[in-house]
Amino acid sequence: MPWCPTCDRFLSPPTVNPDGTCPKCGRPVEPGRAGAAEPGPDRRSRPSTGPDGDRAPAAEEELPPVPRHLKFLGAAMVVYLGYRFLQGVEWVVHRF
Repeated sequence: MPWCPTCDRFLSPPTVNPDGTCPKCGRPVEPGRAGAAEPGPDRRSRPSTGPDGDRAPAAEEELPPVPRHLKFLGAAMVVYLGYRFLQGVEWVVHRF
């Protein structure tokens, strides 16, 4: 996806001028890589690709920490499913 470092924004391919410049500032844009999902200057380092285009082993990538809200959601799900399991056990005991 084209990236304009001067304007600090992504551009959709149809909006880039035919000569490869930004429509807002007129300076050349970086063509970007296929699948690039992060903005220009503060991009995290990505693992290099091999000669056949495969990504390097995942051991080199540093994963971001799990957000707190997802941890709370996971804990709430465990509590809820545990409660429902106990309800099911109680139902089976009283039913038979």
